[in-house]
Amino acid sequence: MCVLAAREELPDSDPEDSSEELTEVVCLESDLKDGQMMEVEVGNHSVLLTRSEGRYSAIGHKCTHYGAPLSKGFISGNTVRCPWHGACFNIHTGDLEEYPGMDCLPCHKVKIQNKKVYVSINKKTLRQEKRVKSMGALVPGVNQTVLLLGGGAASLICAETLRQEHFGGRIIMVTRDELLPYDKTRLSKVMNVQSDSILLRRMEFYHQYDIEVWLRKEAVSLDTDKKTVTFDEGLVQSYDQLLISTGCRAKALDVPGTKLDNIKMLETPEDARQIHAACLGHNVTLVGTSFVGMEVASYLINKASSITLIGSSELPYQNTLGREVGKVTMTMLSEKNLKFYMNDNVTEIKGVDGKVKEVVLKSGKVIPADVLIVCIGIKANSEFLRSSKIQLDQNNFVTVDKHMRTNIPSVYCGGDLATFPLAMAKNRMVNIGHWQMAQAHGRIAALNMLDKQTELNSVPFYWTVLLGKTIRYAGYGEGYTDIVIKGKFEDKKFLGLYMKNDEVIAAVSLNYDPALSAVAERFAAGKVITREEAESDDLSWLQVPRSTRSAPLNMSSLEC
Repeated sequence: MCVLAAREELPDSDPEDSSEELTEVVCLESDLKDGQMMEVEVGNHSVLLTRSEGRYSAIGHKCTHYGAPLSKGFISGNTVRCPWHGACFNIHTGDLEEYPGMDCLPCHKVKIQNKKVYVSINKKTLRQEKRVKSMGALVPGVNQTVLLLGGGAASLICAETLRQEHFGGRIIMVTRDELLPYDKTRLSKVMNVQSDSILLRRMEFYHQYDIEVWLRKEAVSLDTDKKTVTFDEGLVQSYDQLLISTGCRAKALDVPGTKLDNIKMLETPEDARQIHAACLGHNVTLVGTSFVGMEVASYLINKASSITLIGSSELPYQNTLGREVGKVTMTMLSEKNLKFYMNDNVTEIKGVDGKVKEVVLKSGKVIPADVLIVCIGIKANSEFLRSSKIQLDQNNFVTVDKHMRTNIPSVYCGGDLATFPLAMAKNRMVNIGHWQMAQAHGRIAALNMLDKQTELNSVPFYWTVLLGKTIRYAGYGEGYTDIVIKGKFEDKKFLGLYMKNDEVIAAVSLNYDPALSAVAERFAAGKVITREEAESDDLSWLQVPRSTRSAPLNMSSLEC
């Protein structure tokens, strides 16, 4: 951090303004070159100072998502990208430009005088680390209604974007959940979480911006000719524009014994709390070794008496992150005395007194189990669409174009339920259940509802947490042919670059920040990362030019 002087007054400043602002010299003009950033201090308050095309800017220094230090991230042009989860902010305005953040950053005044850089902060907002973008509300006489089916990230961002763009009509968000929209990424990471602590917005927010939220209601049919949706208790609601983002639900096992008690699936905060309580001091068997299953297993270490994982592939994440990462993660958990039975499947669940007692595998092995947790995949919540004219794919997901439009005018779809063209994969139709992508879908749908023609160009960015360490993934790696590795898997510090046709199509990292943000930024700019670059020992393209380079931050105890 650079601090040259404390509370040096800005020359020729307006006396009236000076009473409302705290102004300090933060560095010399020569300390920062174009394309650089650094964390500076004004009145014991940290801000991020940047320089781009000769213009200096000062914004909040912490990402509005989970508080990552943006000075450890990646700056490119007018954008700074968070090192933890890939959220992007405009360095001149502080506005959020890419998710998973929800809010914008505060923006501060910068002035150059006598070759010194002065930053001024409004004293009233000195401790403000987040800023809600300006939003409108309901306008009397505007008779348009936007109906949002589903209470997840896509619906919420759609509602917020509509109000940010000054849509004055009625907005109704309908969810079968008992809770307002919440951060679902936390459920498998902090399973004893209190519901109130993960709400994305409080009820006061929805009231302030006239966003109606209907809880505990489920759509049962859609009539696109009449533009109406019928709900489970018989209510019929008309719409002018519709977003379908009802998401997916956990897939259950189809074997004898599934009616026994203590078989758990994770969908809601209440499910998470029940799993936490049921597993304390007991033998736990978990079916499924992809993202949710592995996170749940990691969380239960030191809580359950024993943990056994059953996977249908040879290694965890084999079909997503690949064999190399699968080996590393399997080793990480095995070192904590977790047992793996891979290339196997459950054929029967046996119980005593109505409760799970044993799990029988295809291989013939019998696993003792007081609790059985099932994390084997998802099923689309699209049954209510089957009698409608909405086009579904072979897996019952809704097909949309790059504007998030379905085949029916005025009907959009987003989130886990959507199959959409991914720009960075040459518009290949994909289904990606990433939190950040769902948010992007909501924004694109809202803009196109308002006839502001906007295409989806977001780069998928995903993270998973095991034993307090975060594995990050950016891009779309399906069909990759090989991986170029930087660092060492055995050191648990690596960057993996997934190759296809001599180009990098995705990347994965552990303890290698801000490499993933650098890769994501290249993808977002439409720039090809060649095999030559990937295999080169020169990794300067992954580095951020800074005025003062500090040691990498140890995030293991900070990040969720």
